Amino acid sequence: MRFWEVSEFRMVRNVLAMYKFLVVLCSVLSFDTVVFASSQVDSVEKELHLLLNRKSQFESKKIETISRFKDALKTTKNLHDKYVLHLNLYHEFKKYQIDSAIFYIKANQLIGRELNNQYLIDESLIQLASLYSSAGKFIESADLLSQISRAQMSEDLLPDYYKAYSEFSSHYGQSSNNDLYFRESEIFRDSLLSVLDPQSIEYQITYATKKLYNNETTVAEKLLRQLLQETDETLSERGLIAYLLGIIYKNKGELDKQIYFFGLSALTDIKHAVKDNASLQSLALCYYEKGDVDKAYLYIQEAINDAIFCNVRYRTIESSSFYPIINASFQEKENRQKNELKSYLMVISLMTIILSVVLGVLFIQIKKLKKIRIALKQANDDLHHLNDQLLKVNNELSESNHIKEEYIAHFFDICSSYIDKMDNARKTILKKLANKQESDILKHLKSQDVIKEELEDLYRNFDIIFLNLYPSFIDEFNKLLKPEEQILPKSEELLSTELRIFALIRLGISDSTKIASFLRYSLRTVYNYRVKVRNKVLGSKDEFEDKIKKIGEVQF
Repeated sequence: MRFWEVSEFRMVRNVLAMYKFLVVLCSVLSFDTVVFASSQVDSVEKELHLLLNRKSQFESKKIETISRFKDALKTTKNLHDKYVLHLNLYHEFKKYQIDSAIFYIKANQLIGRELNNQYLIDESLIQLASLYSSAGKFIESADLLSQISRAQMSEDLLPDYYKAYSEFSSHYGQSSNNDLYFRESEIFRDSLLSVLDPQSIEYQITYATKKLYNNETTVAEKLLRQLLQETDETLSERGLIAYLLGIIYKNKGELDKQIYFFGLSALTDIKHAVKDNASLQSLALCYYEKGDVDKAYLYIQEAINDAIFCNVRYRTIESSSFYPIINASFQEKENRQKNELKSYLMVISLMTIILSVVLGVLFIQIKKLKKIRIALKQANDDLHHLNDQLLKVNNELSESNHIKEEYIAHFFDICSSYIDKMDNARKTILKKLANKQESDILKHLKSQDVIKEELEDLYRNFDIIFLNLYPSFIDEFNKLLKPEEQILPKSEELLSTELRIFALIRLGISDSTKIASFLRYSLRTVYNYRVKVRNKVLGSKDEFEDKIKKIGEVQF
């Protein structure tokens, strides 16, 4: 192919790439901005926590795959077949255990020379140079790359060749902190883009990365979001896409989005047993910035363990540089919690001693309760007698609605007054006990059980009497509410608390203070019940209580 034909071909390919970019950009712009709620971050955090506990399961699957290739290798005699199996093992080990990947590529070097196949030799040199670069062996990597003749190399190897050079420059730039190598990395990335298929996912990721490092953040973000939608967790590239999005939001200072995308990246890396990863380290730094030292410590430990296992030198250096800071904060928190625990143990011990003493005193007082029961039984009989009298009065007041209302109000007031008298009697007895007149019943009269029982009895009688006077009250009350919000008493009760409050309103007692006093609730509790029921009303809320007051009236 002549020079001008090659140039024309590349020009057409670049035009097609730009066209695809514009199409993708327009499609992304049509989507609404993703709103990151805390529930999304929580979901990723929970899944990541579960997957970290199952990490060994995913590694077992990779080991099974590796074992199948190794078993096939033992029975293979053909050099070409061995080369392919070595290549498969290289791909399995590349992001898992770099020393093993180097071993199999070196074996492929020997096969390439034995077969005198320049393509295989060049391919092995490129792959080995890339592995040395990741392992921090920069001199060896540069030496291997220099052995490759660009002019004589097969066009098929150009993507790997430019990628190896770009990665070498990037890794060496990180190691030496020299911007010159970062600029060289970008030059080789441009060369890589010129030889990649614009339709491939590698091209799209490389192009988005170029935009990111050229500070064209908006374009990079939209491209990466589109790629994230088009990929699923079966593709290991999804981890890199999510990681690059995390980098974008790190530059923007948006912590929740960093956690979300770094978390997505980590999930994909774990599922593919990728040990050469940056997502866990980035997550650790996010949580440290957030103040969650426990998670920061957990993820930095995982990151260091992965880097050491994989033997990726620059990952180990990066993680180790942050580990002392996070570890110091974690140890400080641990010491603080230990001191708090000691204090709690001392308090619990003291409370145990006090409780033992109190139980001893209570045991002695139980014997004194027998005498109190006699007095309580007499008081209970008196209250039942009063209830019977009130029921009789209620029957006499059934001539008209007005008489009914006065009767129930009077009935409830008498009961309330009686309970107050009982309470005053309790206080009087307590006073006598304090003066050592009745020391044997002092402790018992502090109990509220009698008042509670009599209140329940009083409310039960009130419910019976009210429903006898207004038998249709519950049905008519619920007609004023939305069908799905109707209030019905439980099987063991006649009126629920809400129904009892509005029963009092039907009797003309609208003041929340009086209702609270009658029912022995706080004023806020009564107010909350009234507001809650008003929100269930079918129709006008302002007319609701007026309609309640008309329930059971005789219509002329």
